[in-house]
Amino acid sequence: MKIAVLGGGPAGLYFAISMKLRDPAHDITIYERNQADSTFGWGVVLSDETLGNLAANDPVSAEWIGDHFAYWDDIAVYFKGTRTVSTGHGFCGIGRKQLLLLLQRRARELGVELAFETEIGDPRPFMQDHDLVLAADGLNSKARGAFAEVFQPNIESRKCKFVWLGTHQKFDDAFSFIFEQTEHGWVWAHAYQFDNDTATFIVECAEETWEKFGFGEMSQQESIAVCERIFAEHLGGHALMSNAHHIRGSAWINFPRVLCERWSHENLVLIGDAAASAHFSIGSGTKLALESAIALAGYLHSESGLNAAFAKYEDARRLEVLRLQSAARNSLEWFEDIARYLHLDPVQFNYSLLTRSQRISHENLRLRDNRWLAGAERWFQRQAGSDSDRAPMFAPFQLRGMTLKNRVVVSPMAQYKAVDGCPTDWHLVHYAERAKGGAGLVYIEMTCVSPEGRITPGCPGMYTPEHEATWKRIVDFVHRETDARICCQLGHSGPKGSTQVGWEEMDAPLPEGNWPLLAASEVAWSPRNQTPRAMDRDDMDAVRDEFVAAAQMAERAGFDMLELHFAHGYLLSSFITPLTNRREDDYGGSLANRMRYPLEVFHAVRAVWPDDKPISVRISACDWVGDDGVTPEESVAIARMLKDAGVDICDVSAGQTSTRARPVYGRMFQTPFSDRIRNEIGLATMAVGNIYEPDHVNSILMAGRADLVCLARPHLANPYWTLHAAAALGDKTEAWPAPYLAGRDQLHRLAERGETLSMKV
Repeated sequence: MKIAVLGGGPAGLYFAISMKLRDPAHDITIYERNQADSTFGWGVVLSDETLGNLAANDPVSAEWIGDHFAYWDDIAVYFKGTRTVSTGHGFCGIGRKQLLLLLQRRARELGVELAFETEIGDPRPFMQDHDLVLAADGLNSKARGAFAEVFQPNIESRKCKFVWLGTHQKFDDAFSFIFEQTEHGWVWAHAYQFDNDTATFIVECAEETWEKFGFGEMSQQESIAVCERIFAEHLGGHALMSNAHHIRGSAWINFPRVLCERWSHENLVLIGDAAASAHFSIGSGTKLALESAIALAGYLHSESGLNAAFAKYEDARRLEVLRLQSAARNSLEWFEDIARYLHLDPVQFNYSLLTRSQRISHENLRLRDNRWLAGAERWFQRQAGSDSDRAPMFAPFQLRGMTLKNRVVVSPMAQYKAVDGCPTDWHLVHYAERAKGGAGLVYIEMTCVSPEGRITPGCPGMYTPEHEATWKRIVDFVHRETDARICCQLGHSGPKGSTQVGWEEMDAPLPEGNWPLLAASEVAWSPRNQTPRAMDRDDMDAVRDEFVAAAQMAERAGFDMLELHFAHGYLLSSFITPLTNRREDDYGGSLANRMRYPLEVFHAVRAVWPDDKPISVRISACDWVGDDGVTPEESVAIARMLKDAGVDICDVSAGQTSTRARPVYGRMFQTPFSDRIRNEIGLATMAVGNIYEPDHVNSILMAGRADLVCLARPHLANPYWTLHAAAALGDKTEAWPAPYLAGRDQLHRLAERGETLSMKV
């Protein structure tokens, strides 16, 4: 093929090399607007995995590149006068200019033509004269812009400002993150060595801080002088240097996140930053470019025709790009929201930083640096008032007069097995098993304060003496036979009531026997569901008093804790979200008005609930419908009102408030809402949502993203989840019921051999 490569960066050069290796007959020319030795970055970072991929594709250039690498295994974090070092991270750096010169040399050796100082504009002439055109012209790709309606690029300018500098100060022992508090706010640096004499030194800060310094009005030298002053303690008298001399004025920029809907058009295909960008804080931009070049070259030789090759390339690489972009987004958002974490102790701050992308987990850190992690775990236990060396999930937790033995919570899960609101033997067995299973706190399912407040005919209640007595039997068993605490979640179904049980058709009305519904406004859950009556003052008084009566029953039944359900589209949630609150009185409109009635209910319940027993509130921190509903920003204001009212802990869920909701699912997908509330307003939180491994629990807790962690489905599948998790982690401290000790011992023996219990037929 006759191939034009538009752009002489790593992506373009390595694609040309990869194509020539597969067929030396290809006629390839690389067009680059700059000179051969011109480059405007400093160093690039590659992982051990990427090095292996390069060696498999082209051992010659891989060896050349390896000869110029600066290797390091440590990450050093400088924060609040403390230097924290962890090891086992396996990075290497090389100067961008050196990398380009080596790839240029290899390309020439293989017969690739290099045309420098050639301006790249409209790609159409190249497309007419070549069989294949590769657009490797970077973040501001003109080739992509020429067919923007086809590629549909989504370009998002992120919040922080940064400038890419270099220095002759040595950082050869660790990749360093340096955080400095200044008169205008926090400024931080990402620093790493890439050759014997030079290190990259990226300076970053919030836009507000950047504006207060006046960096936008400074010359490059003036800006550099300010940065040298800020980081003087870490530069050892060395200057900071810029090689962006082609830019007039400030060289500070906002990172542009790029993702294209399509990557090819006719015989033009995008690669590298032209197709998708990854934030420098995880060092994956060059990795993506090089690995995409290998993949594209391979598919062009394995598939029949350009269209098939492009389709395979995009299909294969898009998933990997999205994975890395997701990790990069998590990472850059951590830095954008850094004010949220500045109150943390240096130990927890360091852990939060290391796990920010969610690619590194708790046990992965143990593999990398067991000594550092063990010290961090000891710190966590000491903060909890324990002198043990156990994992964070086994640290105690205090709420008012209630002490939990560990941080694992059995989430409320509807069973639909009640009869006329009364729990049955099913509930006794169900909750008893979970309490025996090792969790520190067990929730009962949403328990309704009136017959009309039930979600389904199978939902339990707390509104008759029979209910109270049956719940007391269950609570007494939990207290007598286990060391778990038990929480009663009270709620009213509101517009989502009078529906079928969960294994029939969720949230669908009953075929017959429906009862009337109440809500904040006359807004039906769906076109199929009945329209509720908008509550008047008498209704509000009556329901408030039902919550109070139910709380008094829960106290007499012996529950250790109470939770009020303000989430998921039920009655109190219908007041909070503007999607269902259309009121024009004092209970609608502003957030303060929408929160007025739910807070009335809380205050009335708190007045009758014992002072030494905690009350939690579950909220939907995001309606997942954009700005029309409750947003994560508004959820912080909601949580602040709850804190001011005296709520002890916030159970942070999300969604289920509208059929319009479009959640973004994933591992631990709702934990960021808990993280934000806990760290922005200082209210204790519980994290929920697709959390299913001990690793998840320990990561969330150790990073300070929640105080308790709730697991629902895992406890449906395995009532003894916590005991099994302890065994898997080699923790033999967790107490087992005495009749089950033989099973414990066998499980520990199997765990020591790396085996698990299994069914054999």
